Amino acid sequence: MTHDFTRAEIEEGRHLFGGDWEFVAAAGSVASLPPMRGTEIAFAGRSNVGKSSLINALTGRKALARTSRTPGRTQELIFFTNGAGLNLVDMPGYGYAAAAKSKIAAWTELIHAYLLGRRNLARVYVLIDARHGLKETDTPALKALSEAAVSHQVVLTKADAVKKTELAGRIAEVEAALAKRPAAFPGVLVTSAEEGTGVQDVRAAVARLLAERRG
Repeated sequence: MTHDFTRAEIEEGRHLFGGDWEFVAAAGSVASLPPMRGTEIAFAGRSNVGKSSLINALTGRKALARTSRTPGRTQELIFFTNGAGLNLVDMPGYGYAAAAKSKIAAWTELIHAYLLGRRNLARVYVLIDARHGLKETDTPALKALSEAAVSHQVVLTKADAVKKTELAGRIAEVEAALAKRPAAFPGVLVTSAEEGTGVQDVRAAVARLLAERRG
């Protein structure tokens, strides 16, 4: 789990996310996806894993992404931009059994089309609740990312709710599972949007990714 971000990467990450962020579009179908501009970073995960909370923490905006205690509230791909070439995408939460099967099928079709056709998508950060680790409901999403050959990395959320010894074991479990997936980026990022823990690491990881793509 050692990422060894440099001071320059941490500073660049702070600068990247420190601008003025704004809502761009909510796409519920392939036809309504906004034009591809700049670089996109997407956030996926089970319903209520904390995607919107992390996006708000990263951008320093309390209400940029709408948070909800109701699982399955985000039913579209939500796009945000900093106006300087970086775009964030809040993906629909998966694994919410109470949603209608037809709606789940529509979300799944939209996400697959997005992953396969979005050439400016640099990486998908898959959020996993640190209290529970990987679950069976995460498997289809990870499989879809592997099949689409989209670079992805796991971010553990809600780390403040887990004891340090338990957290270390959780990280090891996730890293072992990801080692079997060629498109998975090694190493797990650990965060708590509640306490701000790990937020600068995610920012630095994005800064490093963008630098590598430019280089």
